[in-house]
Amino acid sequence: MTFAQLANPGILTQPVYEPGKPIDQVARELGLDPAGIVKLASNENPHGPSPKAVAAAERALREAHLYPDGGYFALRQKLAAKWKLGMDQFIIGDGSNELIELLGHAFLAPGTECVMHQAAFVVYKLVTVMFGAKPVEVPLVNMRQDLRALAAAITPRTRLVFLASPANPVGATNTAEEIFELVRALPPQVILVLDEAYVDFLDNPPDLRPLIAAGRKVICLRTFSKIYGLAALRIGYGYAAAELIAILQRARQPFNVNGIAAAAAIAALDDDEFVTRCRRENQAGLAQLGDGFKTLGLEFVPGQGNFLLVKVGDGPRVFGALQQRGLIVRPVKPYGLPEWIRITVGTPGQNERLLTTLAEVLRA
Repeated sequence: MTFAQLANPGILTQPVYEPGKPIDQVARELGLDPAGIVKLASNENPHGPSPKAVAAAERALREAHLYPDGGYFALRQKLAAKWKLGMDQFIIGDGSNELIELLGHAFLAPGTECVMHQAAFVVYKLVTVMFGAKPVEVPLVNMRQDLRALAAAITPRTRLVFLASPANPVGATNTAEEIFELVRALPPQVILVLDEAYVDFLDNPPDLRPLIAAGRKVICLRTFSKIYGLAALRIGYGYAAAELIAILQRARQPFNVNGIAAAAAIAALDDDEFVTRCRRENQAGLAQLGDGFKTLGLEFVPGQGNFLLVKVGDGPRVFGALQQRGLIVRPVKPYGLPEWIRITVGTPGQNERLLTTLAEVLRA
């Protein structure tokens, strides 16, 4: 028998996430100097990691022979103090992606449904399909998420509703009142999963803690990959009612996050100066790219994360032409947006190079 014949049937049709190519791979494939390549594809922090996090990670490496605290007591304690919640209201994950999978383990099965928007972060759909549930995709309206339509798509079979604000890859943000209205509209068998991966880039993000305290079925997911610059360490967290967190803890593997990442995350939470600077630089970068797109006569979505979605006509062609010139961006044809590309905010110099090169590519 072949391996395919031995495998569970569902795994053979499971979609596969395709990450953006790293700089070294693009350099090898195209014969380019890696030092001259700029990657603006994966919404990474162009200013690097939090310096406090780097120092803590270096110290933690000296104890790499020891297993980490499997309960991540110190990190949950720090988070509880920061958010004024109980320690038992936090779960630590191998990136927020793992927490999405844990929700699938706990709440999804054949015959259940998950509601999400079209062109939503693809992992929502991948996890839904992985557990045999049905993804229900709601259309965007003028490139914005319609939360009333999201609520209208809920059926008695719905268990999870996925929402990111700011949304990836679109970048648009929903108001606090829109999100609160959605939560109040949820029937009792439905949990809202609010993906807050990019919320640190907002000056005044919505606060769902009062809804959690009131007993609403909500879990919020955050990551250290974006504004804290710890993408390579793969660490995130979720906060919700203690009862929900306890269920997810049963699905979590022991030592699911390494001790170096946990130490870096603890220190990063104290680096307010770094976060403030990155937020300020990001806002300036959004304005720089937006002004550049306007000058080029390009339609774009006024996003509030650390990226912008811009309409360039033939997305895959423009992506390829930019990559040939040492600029890696993100094609979003797999999200059903073949005319668009997603561009991460870089440093001022990187943004200027992107705009200049994009103008050359469009003229060609």
